[in-house]
Amino acid sequence: MRVFLDSNPTIPGHTVRGMGRYASQLLQAMKGHKNVQLVGKNDKPEIAHHPFFDLFFNTLHERGNVPTVVTVHDTHPIIYPEHFPVGIRGKLKFVLQKKRLQKADAIIVNTETTKKDVVLFLDISADKIFVTHFAASGSCKLITHHQSLLTVCKKYDLPARFILYVGDINYNKNIPGLIRAFSLVTHHSSLTTHLALVGKAFEGETNEAEEIRKLIKELQIEDKVHILGFVPDEDLVKIYNLAEVYCQPSFYEGFGFPVLEAMACGTPVVAGRTQALVEIGEGAALFVDPKNVQDVARGIERVISDSNLRKGLIAAGLKKAKEFDWRKTAYKTVNVYKKVLGE
Repeated sequence: MRVFLDSNPTIPGHTVRGMGRYASQLLQAMKGHKNVQLVGKNDKPEIAHHPFFDLFFNTLHERGNVPTVVTVHDTHPIIYPEHFPVGIRGKLKFVLQKKRLQKADAIIVNTETTKKDVVLFLDISADKIFVTHFAASGSCKLITHHQSLLTVCKKYDLPARFILYVGDINYNKNIPGLIRAFSLVTHHSSLTTHLALVGKAFEGETNEAEEIRKLIKELQIEDKVHILGFVPDEDLVKIYNLAEVYCQPSFYEGFGFPVLEAMACGTPVVAGRTQALVEIGEGAALFVDPKNVQDVARGIERVISDSNLRKGLIAAGLKKAKEFDWRKTAYKTVNVYKKVLGE
């Protein structure tokens, strides 16, 4: 089967986000699949797969008579339109993108949550949508070589104990809620810990980044919050291993790569009780109400202070992460190709 897998994002920044991670990991897994021959777009592919889809940018183009598969990661800008203003041009592009997506022969989504939202908001028949879970990066693992961990700890000036968040700063990620919850933990309990925030967006000059920095200052926790910005994968794996707790109190997720990455590194997870995160982490994370700052704080405190709970989450997380595998993702993806081609 000759497949064109479009692994180059058309929008700057997507390479370091979930879309870029998915495309690169899927590409590697596909290279080992015996029934797939990866070819260029001009080499007469039998099927074309676009692993990037953006609601408001022209990421899809006409491919002539070549059957097309598109991966949709989430629809959060439609769910929270007041927090994602796109203007008139964005609205026009959305109409075009929606029409192009409807012409696709099949759509791959990462969770049942995304499938439901694609049906609801993009008017796509459920019969054309296939749920294919993603996985953590293969580099994510439990590290027992303590010297390498200490080296990274010194490199980023990290304290001995810290709570970790990795990802973007969009509204649905609930970063202000996380920071307020951390403030409660550090000011109103006997626990001594810090907060480390990893992600390129934290370094930006956007309104969201500025509001985060302002909130940290207002809560008088500047000395306990470490904004690391972008971190390369080889260091990120070690930072996961060093963290006391990984916390992702999102209002909404399409999938949630960092949750699985933390689990694969033996880090206990506190996550927002949202459909997608429960779908991928049920039984292996402590779920909290993301709209309740006190509940998020209580969840963090419990995982830090309750050693039995902590050990249970670590063991369950390591086991859960192994259930998600890029070879499985590639296998299910090829099955979608076969259905499109009538094989």
